[in-house]
This record gives sequence, structure tokens and C-alpha cells, in this order.
Amino acid sequence: MPEASDLLLAFDREHVWHPYTSMTEPTPVRLAESASGVRIRLDDGTELVDGMSSWWAAIHGYAVPELDDAVRRQLGDMAHVMFGGLTHAPAVRLAERLVEVSPAGLEHVFLADSGSVSVEVALKMVIQHQRGQGRPGRTRMLTVRGGYHGDTFGCMSVCDPVGGMHTMFGEVLPQQVFADQPPAPGGDVESWAAGFRALAAQHADELAGIVVEPLLQGAGGMFVYDAACLRVMREVADEHGLVLVLDEIATGFGRTGTFFAAEAAGVTPDIMCVGKALTGGYLTLAAVLTTPAVAHAVSASESGVLMHGPTYMGNPLACAVALASLDLLESSGWQDDVTRVGAGLQAGLEPLRGLPGVADVRTLGAVGVVQLDHPVDVVKATDAAVEEGVWLRPFRDLVYTMPPYVTSDEDLARICRAVARAVDVA
Repeated sequence: MPEASDLLLAFDREHVWHPYTSMTEPTPVRLAESASGVRIRLDDGTELVDGMSSWWAAIHGYAVPELDDAVRRQLGDMAHVMFGGLTHAPAVRLAERLVEVSPAGLEHVFLADSGSVSVEVALKMVIQHQRGQGRPGRTRMLTVRGGYHGDTFGCMSVCDPVGGMHTMFGEVLPQQVFADQPPAPGGDVESWAAGFRALAAQHADELAGIVVEPLLQGAGGMFVYDAACLRVMREVADEHGLVLVLDEIATGFGRTGTFFAAEAAGVTPDIMCVGKALTGGYLTLAAVLTTPAVAHAVSASESGVLMHGPTYMGNPLACAVALASLDLLESSGWQDDVTRVGAGLQAGLEPLRGLPGVADVRTLGAVGVVQLDHPVDVVKATDAAVEEGVWLRPFRDLVYTMPPYVTSDEDLARICRAVARAVDVA
């Protein structure tokens, strides 16, 4: 009913905060009514092809029978039970599966309730690892410029301190050590590596770990860098006794073309964070995987335990649907789908290179990015995409897409047309 929709939108505008949005002068929102396949249906009947996978999580699309069934089956047993002092089959089986599909050596699993929380847990693990090794003075993290790891305080401290979204908090955040942004594929890795090694050596006595997003920096700018840089980071971590943390929240589960982005470099981290696509976009869940060496060092710290425990840790519904999502990935031929989606994005977006206002066009796996030489007018760009029947959410100087893996070739072409329209008006 139009009246009901109007009332909902009016209350939303006056009372509901949306991500990175003003409460007093909010940008417009649209009322989603349902979602199925790769389409989001609005209250007025408009159907939009989802070019964002709901912030990169809904890799199978929406209303997926296998995932719906997993939630329903689990509801028959229990929706939630505390993880302190109790365990349950969905959590144990999910941990077993994550160990199985992750790089060899990651054998211990902490189930968190969001991506940001998983990074916070990883940072705690790094510090407790150093304390357990008798090095309590090692508390700072080495990372690279251009990164993004979440919006909570520990996470903000390892996000880009200048070009990132959290610069206003700089004076109250832990002061980390930032190396230059790694070069793009085919760039001057040798020069970058020399600077990275020198910075690590300079701060070695105070550094606890290295924290980066592998290959693709997400919300910090959708920048793709050379896989050889990850090998340099692994070498530097080993040389100085640092814990290497790879944040695979955006890149994991096939998005960049390998199951985990680290595989492209043949690198195994000491700690790996996963989230977003872990449940296929159904429920919030993340996980932190560690090596036995990290787990033992954490246990050797003065607390004797890992000092973290979210209320919804190991939520049975989320674990059950995560297992179903992993099953679906395995059976659906995700590699072929990601390759096909990537080829469609490459073909559809490359012609935009060289247009006025376009600074760069890049693709990696099922990711397509058009970077402008100026900030995007988000409202105009979004409206233009909607007119093409596509949902996009540009930010900063980027119009980009990370569609569900099941997106058809026809819908991929529509997404690319929508990106072109958005670029034209942005």
C-alpha cells in the first residue's frame, strides 16, 4: 500500500541512521520489499539487478532454496544457544569445514559475529601471541596505506590514516605503522619491497604483526595490487617474528578468482579473517583461523585464554547456513561462474577507459571497478543506475560492482550499462 510505504519512509528519514549517512540531512533511500535470484524488488514493483551482492555477501543471490532449507531445518532444533560452556554440531562442523578449505596450517577457529569483530579478535591474538612469547613491548601493527578493515576502534587504527574514512579519529586511535600502498600488478615490486623491509626493520622491536587485505583492498579504494607483495610480507613477518594477518573478509570464498586471495601468492598467513560471503549473505557471521603456533602462544600469555567472547558467538542458525553455502559453492562450479562474470565485466567496462573523468578501469575475479578523477555524486549515480534497472552503491571516486556469482550474461551486460550511465552523470 502506498500509504504504508510513505509512512515507513517518512519514519526512516526522521529516525533511522543508515551507513555513512547524515541523520539530519540523509540521502534518499528506497524501500526494498523482497529479493529473489539476483533481483531486489522495491515497494513500487520496480525490480533491480543487484550489482553489489548486498555489500559482497550474497554470492548465490537471494531466496536460495538450499540456504532457505538450512535455516528452516536448524530452526527445528534451536535458533541460538550460548557458546560459553556449550557447543553444538553446526559450529563444530563449520569449524571442521573451514579448516578443510583454508590454506594448510590454519587449524584453530574462533567464530565471531561480524567482520569487524573478527579483525578485533585477530589484533588481540597478535598482541597476546607476543606476550606469550615474552615480548610485551611489541604492540604495534604494520600495515599498508589504502587499506580498510572495519569501523570499530582497533579496526579503524589499521585503516588508511589519511585517505580513509576514519581520519577524524586519528588522535584517539592506537598509532600503527603504515607502509606505502603496494604497487598494482606488474608494478615496481622491488622498490616497494625495499621500503617495506626497511620500515619493518626500523620498528621491529615494537611491531607485533602485519595486517593487510590480500590482493584487493576493499572499501579503502578497491585497489588491486601485485601478488608478489604478499610473499614479501610473509618473508618480513618470518624475519622479525611478526604475526601475519590476512583479512579475507571481502576477498574470500572465490571473489578474486581463487577460493582465498592468498592462494594467488602461495602464501599461508598465521591468522586469517573471513566473513561477508561466509553465510551467502543470510546472517552475520565471521571467523578467525589461526595456526597452532599462534594458538599456543596466546594460551601462554598471562591470561591463559583468548580474551574475547561475543554473545552470539557460534550462532547455530548462522553456522548452519554457512555450511549450506559452502556446500553450494562446492557443487555449483563457482570457478567457472567467477571466470564468466569476470570476463563479462572486463568486456563491458573496459570501453569506459579513456572517457572524460575516468582515471582507471580494473577487474579482478568477479569485481569490476571504474575509478573517476573526481568524487562521485552518489545520488545522481545511483539514480542513473536504477533507471537502467540495476542497484549500485558508488562511493568516494568509485563506481564499482561485485555481483552475485550466478548473475547471467544478460544481467552482467545490464550492470555494465548501468555503471556506464552512473559514470556519465557522476
